[in-house]
Amino acid sequence: MPQANISIRSARVHNLKNIDVTIPRDRLVVITGLSGSGKSSLAFDTIFAEGQRRYVESLSTYARQFLQNIEKPDVDAIDGLSPALAIDQKGATQNPRSTVGTMTEIYDYLRLLYARIGHPHCSKCGREIGQQTVQQMVDAVLTLPKSSRIMLLAPLVQEHQGTSEHVFDEMRRSGYVRVRVDGDIFDLSDEIKLDQQKKHTIEVVVDRLVIPREIDLSFRQRVTDSLETTLKLGAGIVQVSIIGGDEMLFSEHPTCAFCGISLPEIAPHTFSFNSPHGACPTCAGLGVLPTDEPDHLVDTPTMGAKGSHLERVSMSWPGRSVEGKETESSVSTHICPDCQGTRLNPEALLVTVGRRTIAQVTHLSIEQAQRFFQELGSDTRTSFDPHELPVEMVLTERERLIARQLLKEIVARLQFLLDMGLDYLTLDRATASLSGGEAQRVHLATQIGSGLSGVLYILDEPSVGLHQHDNARLMKTLTRLRDQGNSVLVVEHDEETMRASDHIVEMGPGAGAYGGRVVAQGTYQEIMANTHSLTGDYLARRKSIPLPEQRREGNGRSLLIKGAREHNLKNVTVEIPLGKFVVVTGVSGSGKSTLINDILYRKLARTFHRAHEQPVAHDSIEGLEELDSVIGIDQSPIGGTPRSNPATYTDAFTGIRELFAKVPEARIRGYQPGRFSLNVKGGRCEACQGEGIVKIEMNFLPDVYLPCDVCHGKRYNREALEIRYKGKHIADVLEMPVEEAMRFFAKVPAVYKKLKALSDVGLGYIHLGQPATTLSGGEAQRVKLASSLARPATGRTMYILDEPTTGLHFADIERLLQVLQRLVEAGNSVIVIEHNLEVVKSADWIIDLGPGAGDSGGQVIAEGTPEDVAENAQSLTGSFLKRLFLIDAARAYARQPSERAA
Repeated sequence: MPQANISIRSARVHNLKNIDVTIPRDRLVVITGLSGSGKSSLAFDTIFAEGQRRYVESLSTYARQFLQNIEKPDVDAIDGLSPALAIDQKGATQNPRSTVGTMTEIYDYLRLLYARIGHPHCSKCGREIGQQTVQQMVDAVLTLPKSSRIMLLAPLVQEHQGTSEHVFDEMRRSGYVRVRVDGDIFDLSDEIKLDQQKKHTIEVVVDRLVIPREIDLSFRQRVTDSLETTLKLGAGIVQVSIIGGDEMLFSEHPTCAFCGISLPEIAPHTFSFNSPHGACPTCAGLGVLPTDEPDHLVDTPTMGAKGSHLERVSMSWPGRSVEGKETESSVSTHICPDCQGTRLNPEALLVTVGRRTIAQVTHLSIEQAQRFFQELGSDTRTSFDPHELPVEMVLTERERLIARQLLKEIVARLQFLLDMGLDYLTLDRATASLSGGEAQRVHLATQIGSGLSGVLYILDEPSVGLHQHDNARLMKTLTRLRDQGNSVLVVEHDEETMRASDHIVEMGPGAGAYGGRVVAQGTYQEIMANTHSLTGDYLARRKSIPLPEQRREGNGRSLLIKGAREHNLKNVTVEIPLGKFVVVTGVSGSGKSTLINDILYRKLARTFHRAHEQPVAHDSIEGLEELDSVIGIDQSPIGGTPRSNPATYTDAFTGIRELFAKVPEARIRGYQPGRFSLNVKGGRCEACQGEGIVKIEMNFLPDVYLPCDVCHGKRYNREALEIRYKGKHIADVLEMPVEEAMRFFAKVPAVYKKLKALSDVGLGYIHLGQPATTLSGGEAQRVKLASSLARPATGRTMYILDEPTTGLHFADIERLLQVLQRLVEAGNSVIVIEHNLEVVKSADWIIDLGPGAGDSGGQVIAEGTPEDVAENAQSLTGSFLKRLFLIDAARAYARQPSERAA
């Protein structure tokens, strides 16, 4: 009998304090707690790590020889563990060839669909190129109305200049009686004179037939023989002329009968931009080319067929600049002029299904694509969208039979993406451009599509980036995953997720060394009633993030963005007041990031810091003279290697290295600060190049990282570790949590100030040398914020943050808000893109975009104070704000009698 629970005994990974935890199986379980309290250590580094290790042990001896050094998590026992799959926020590959379509495998089904029922077209004249067998041609002829008089013609000359007398002579010798020249019938017994200076089309009449009322075997055989003869004469092409009616063109090769242009065989690889058979030869299937001059970027080039266009493509997101220091991580790119960003070669873009190329279909939003494929397989004749290319959706009976299963799979997988609130994405969207939350939800939709059961899914904040309006769909998806017979373990702080869960485990009571214990566990109601639970205090509103006593008036000046129209923005004009805490809200895909990150931030960064990335389509931004710098803080990693860490990013490590270089023993040896750098030869361990770990690449599993067997994870060589400052060597210092390091360097102002900034943003628990690759997106963002806080501000700086509450508990959010409010009090301006209502209610000013996502969004729905927006009936954000204000007011009123009694 299977166990009812997952039982963890004596877990000691990272800061876990030898804990025992019992988690119910086949349930939706939330692990919550302060940032750094041990949630990820329990969920990912203990439970998932042990699940992965057990999977490896089930492999063959040959496979295990590569993985024999995988360490068991520091836990005594885990019972009842199912096969485990982890979906975190770092799952989006940075491979520029990866798209939402390839990531979800929808594109594989699309390639097969186009290869099987696609209609090729001539690149010169645009006519559809047919390809039939003789049997299909015979059947088509015999289905003509009874008594129809037809001629079977073989094309001999196509738009060719000259008299063509030799053609006529050859036909006479072969026994043919008639030819058709430029549409007119001539008897070959007569002399045929053609204008030598004009182009002519000549066809020989092979047979003339009348469709009988009763088709017998002899007539069928005659049609077959005549068609075969015609095909031989016409090089595989037959023209059927119906006297007094239309004409039919047949071809046994994919060749245009009018232009003579042939297409190669259509196969699934024809539509693969990862194959030389389908990739654009100019950009090798990337869709973009590097450029030295960003002004060469193309705004909105047309795609392979009219009626659809592709917006500017970016290979990666820029690193944000800080006070004059530009840190862009990629070269500028522009759309490939040959494929126009579609990644495919010309032949692939000549094939249509429902009159759309595969590039046009993948450029539809998920919602539009779902409607397209649903109608494509229906029996009704319709037009998909009056503003798009008219499309006749009806498939032939044969095409419907071929496509039935393919369309079923495509529609089902698109529905899973819709259920995750991703209706605004397109299938051709590069996965490198997805946020961590979006990438995780795409992965989750793919997993639901796999239909697995008996699996333990471990998710890291799937609600990140979702508006409250979209949260209901996410909850429905998570419960559906559970109802398929899976255990779903979610690391989450979202109240709606906790309310929908079956069980909650709260870690704490503090962060880092002060965390690592199970503070409370039980149902949502039990956690609310638990007075020892910090989470319960906030859920029950015993504690809450207070409203500001008053909304700031600002400094009376503002920025004015005019004519913003990139992506789904509807030529909007937006005024952003300065000297205020401004929050930009709206459902996922409503245009927030385009407006703030792609237009405002890029314009400010180019103006003040000479950044290379161009702002996207807009008319102008007024009021730039009111600012002198911009600091953009997003969730991109602070470094791409384990050598990058909080100490190096905040520049605290510079002061630390200088201290070690001044130690008497170091001075005797002639060591300079560079001797203690992880990035250059000298003091670092060369076996692992200062990373402390070595990577083992696996073909059948994710890459495995093992501690370096030379330095044992310390990153430095023996000589560097012999230098000690206050009894600690450099590796000891990097292992210190920020809070401990603050005490250690309390009398070194240059270092202490930077460490204090990390503590102020709630990162006192992370280690100074913690590899950047292990930081969550929210932690990376707060490291950047700390780096900015440690620098002197001018009072005229614009701070732009993208969802800074990622990974934060209610108590952490309260601390973050204090930091942001402090920045505004110093005269700066802060703009935050956020969905968290605790942040939204704390704003001085809200700009709400919508009303929906994708084409349904891109408009300013509401502007004003939180109280103003809460009363706006058109604003979805306002409706949730209003409910929050009512709940807070009701609970405050309920507390008043006891407070008066006290």
